[in-house]
Amino acid sequence: MTTATFEDLRDLMSMMAGDEKHREAATSTVDALWVLYDRVLRVTPEMAEDRDRFFLSKGHGPMAYYAVLAARGFIDPAELRRFGAFRSPLGMHPDRALVPGVEISSGSLGHGLPLAVGTALGLRARGIPSDVWVLIGDGELDEGSNHEAIAYAGRVGLERLHVIVVDNHSASHGWPGGMEKRFEVEGWSAVRANGRDHDELEAAFRAPHPGAPRLVVADTGVR
Repeated sequence: MTTATFEDLRDLMSMMAGDEKHREAATSTVDALWVLYDRVLRVTPEMAEDRDRFFLSKGHGPMAYYAVLAARGFIDPAELRRFGAFRSPLGMHPDRALVPGVEISSGSLGHGLPLAVGTALGLRARGIPSDVWVLIGDGELDEGSNHEAIAYAGRVGLERLHVIVVDNHSASHGWPGGMEKRFEVEGWSAVRANGRDHDELEAAFRAPHPGAPRLVVADTGVR
């Protein structure tokens, strides 16, 4: 495991230049991604079968994701300089066939959570005690496929399924009463945390939620 720190991520992200359209999508996720990979996820570059799984459903703007993977030893930091270049494995959307550590190819919104539900079901059926994490954006919750996945996961009690919603207040329609209510009514455990406070995020990620899937809203406070 590398000895990189959160402070190193700024330099790693600065190595990625070019025609990047989604810088804000990266900067809003960097804290949650770092806490997850540095403090919570059971995953190493060896990708053991009983590892935890992380799905980046918010696949546009993957700069923070690539920087964290480089900091944790999954990819060579020097590769970051070729971000978005011809024949570079580091595209504008992560590709599971090209980037070590990436579990799903993403960027087409609304797919990550349904895939995570299926993965959690499969792992449970096989008796593999792995947690499944998926990060989505608040605006991505407008996709109907997510609502079907939310309803199903709560009803079958997928307690090893965890959803992080990075709330930068960009959703088109808003969530009366807070988006947590949308999950809680389907049987989820839900909490909102400061999306820039690493200790608060860790506590929210680690809190027990027996018998229910877990939602953590990482509020970045961007309005």
